[in-house]
Formats: sequence, C-alpha cells, structure tokens
Amino acid sequence: MAAQTTVRRKLRARRKVRQAAGDRLRLSVYRSSKHIYAQIIDDSQGVTVAAASSAAVKTGTKTDTATAVGKALAEAALAKGVKKVVFDRGQYRYHGRVKALADAAREGGLDF
Repeated sequence: MAAQTTVRRKLRARRKVRQAAGDRLRLSVYRSSKHIYAQIIDDSQGVTVAAASSAAVKTGTKTDTATAVGKALAEAALAKGVKKVVFDRGQYRYHGRVKALADAAREGGLDF
C-alpha cells in the first residue's frame, strides 16, 4: 500500500513540474537512507546534462552533505551553460536534505 502512495505522489509532483517547465531542464532529486543524488535532465532529448551525488562528496551530517551536493551540481551545470532549471522533488517533501540541496543549488547560481 505504501509503495502505491509514493508512486502516486511522485507522478503527481512530476506532472506539475512538466507543466511548469516549458523549455527548462529538470533538476531531479533522489534520496536514499545513506546518500542523496541530484541530476539535471533534458527531457526532450532524454539525456543527463549534469549530476552530483553524496557518494563522491562526504562532509559531516546528511544535511551538510546535501548542501555540498547542491553546490557541486550548480558548478557542474554552470560549466555546461545551464542556468535555468525546474526543481523536481519527486516523492519527497520539500524539507530537510531536499531543501538544503535546493537552497545550495540556488546559491550556486541555478535559477528555479
């Protein structure tokens, strides 16, 4: 039962993101119990433009690590010329590690 709920929540959030996206790329977040992963995806071509994960960046608490991942993703995106994205939180609520990653990406120069 819980799996159906998370899938529905994820699809509902993704549908709203795609409606609002226009020509922007999508910043997608995946959060596991140990790590957090983020990637910028071009849905029109089906390719990942930039990615970052906490497996490569390890600092302090999980929230600190999420902040470092957000900054690393912003740097990688700006190096590829991506400035405007739309944030796809997936099935996760916008708080804690997900919010820390988003705030760090904004500070790093991404616009969403």
